[in-house]
Amino acid sequence: MKCDCILAGVGGQGVLSIAAIVAQAAAAEGFSVRQSEVHGMAQRGGAVLAHLRLSDGTIAGDLVPRGGADLIISMEPLESLRYLSWLSPGGALVTAAEPVVNIPNYPGLEEIHNVVKGLDGGRLVEAAALAKEAGLARAVNMVMVGAASPYLPVTAEVLEKTIEVIFAAKNSQVPGIAEANKRAFRYGKNAA
Repeated sequence: MKCDCILAGVGGQGVLSIAAIVAQAAAAEGFSVRQSEVHGMAQRGGAVLAHLRLSDGTIAGDLVPRGGADLIISMEPLESLRYLSWLSPGGALVTAAEPVVNIPNYPGLEEIHNVVKGLDGGRLVEAAALAKEAGLARAVNMVMVGAASPYLPVTAEVLEKTIEVIFAAKNSQVPGIAEANKRAFRYGKNAA
């Protein structure tokens, strides 16, 4: 079994947090994990990309080959289309529906959504609304982990436990943050 993932978004959206949670959960279930990330101008709203490879065997390298991604998880719809050439035939693309308009010639949102909807494995998630409903607007990335969970070889229970462990340390600074992130994960899972 293998699951090669591309995680995409723009700086500040929590792409690397998604990678850390999925990687930690996969390792907890005994999978081999390899990860590589690119976050150049992320602090200025630039692209953030992570390659995440999970397997029950040996993984030869950190990078997902073009045309080899079983799953693309994107925090931003235009960013999801940027990496379509990495998606394997039969792969799934799960993206947040809400754009981050960080360039002057950002294409029409309806056009982007139509491309995603036209893909066999394309899924749009109203992640911002679900995060707000979960009680933490910043938890859009946890909504996306939940929405992508049916395509991951890791159980939802282990993903949720990993979210709890990672955010428990922040509960003293922001009371209830771990529970809100778990709730956002569940809302995303239900939306999938």
